Amino acid sequence: MKILPIHLDLFALIIFLGVAQGIFLGIFFLTGERARSVSNRCLGWFNLALAAISGEIFLNYTNYTFRLLWTGDFAEPFNFVLGPLFYFFVYSRLWKKLPRHWIWHLLPFAIWLINAVTWFYQPIEFKYNSYIDSQHPELPYIHADSYLDEDFTGLRRYINQMTLFSCLVYAILALITLWKSGRNKSTVHQVSGLTSLRLLSGLFALVPILIIIVKPQFYRDVGDYLLATYVSVTIYVTSFLVMRGSDFLRHEPAAEPVVLEPELPVEPKKKYEKSALSEEVEEAVLAKLARLLETGKPYLESDLSLPKLAERLNTSPHNLSQLLNDRLGQTFFDWLAIHRIAEAQRLLNDPLTTNLKIDEIAERVGYNSPSAFHTAFKRLTNQTPAQYRESAAIRSAGLSTTEPQASSRSARTS
Repeated sequence: MKILPIHLDLFALIIFLGVAQGIFLGIFFLTGERARSVSNRCLGWFNLALAAISGEIFLNYTNYTFRLLWTGDFAEPFNFVLGPLFYFFVYSRLWKKLPRHWIWHLLPFAIWLINAVTWFYQPIEFKYNSYIDSQHPELPYIHADSYLDEDFTGLRRYINQMTLFSCLVYAILALITLWKSGRNKSTVHQVSGLTSLRLLSGLFALVPILIIIVKPQFYRDVGDYLLATYVSVTIYVTSFLVMRGSDFLRHEPAAEPVVLEPELPVEPKKKYEKSALSEEVEEAVLAKLARLLETGKPYLESDLSLPKLAERLNTSPHNLSQLLNDRLGQTFFDWLAIHRIAEAQRLLNDPLTTNLKIDEIAERVGYNSPSAFHTAFKRLTNQTPAQYRESAAIRSAGLSTTEPQASSRSARTS
């Protein structure tokens, strides 16, 4: 049994650092308050699966596998969770839940995990031959008797093709999910991190393309180190996006939960230094807007847009946007969200609407996407809709218990 020396170079270093960072990200997303989010849990398991696959490639590429032959092909089943987990991450990031019948997406992983027993439980000589067959075909085989049939399903010879197919299918599903959400204007403007989500989806979509390019150029798995290097880059891009969106370096103190009052103007933010509107025209448009809010609630319309609102006010979209910025200090989407969330707060406080689900309230106030509603509500009130409803119920219960006491004291006094 010949053992080659350890091989270390720049690729080995990049892959090793990627493995370490992947494990860190996985633990990060699966612990603490972050783990309460289903999308964070999916991303955490996805990064741990990436780390496991890259870890095996690192051992193979550096020849450490010669010293740890029992680890041979230990991460192979994880090839079939990469696609589903990434798709789950994108879907739950947008809709705050897993897709229907999600468990069936993990069936190939379960089958391959069972099939893995047939090569995990093999003599060390068998694993040595398996390793040199995939990584060092120049070395001679040694005699080995297998304990079990190596591949009782007969599918292992197609592992590369099936991995390619799995990654391709789920990359397409993730992109379709993003495309569908992009058609929903409220999702586009209210889901935070949508640009980052698109970037990660693009990076994952490149994986099957790289498999098609790399695999035919090398014997067996010799070229896997190039794929692992790309995976490491993807892991570090994820880390950068996480740090960029972190509040850790921001100095603003967290605000207390507030009840929105959309009718009160805020300090104007002069986005347009030279206004094309006279003060009289601005006042006239503001008056029309106030009357429109009194006679109806246009912000409850799910398809309300800046051009549609401007048309009702007999002004141009540019002038209306300018007016909202100069006089109210808000963008159109800020104005829309403030009014919608104020209406949602009213419904969550109203005892007559306690039977409504959160998603039904989201739909009533104009949101087609529950995730967009949750994001906007948390951004504006520092509470989730469920937390706000719970606190409103506590306040209501407190009032109902104090009023009878007051009346009884009054009765005794009289």
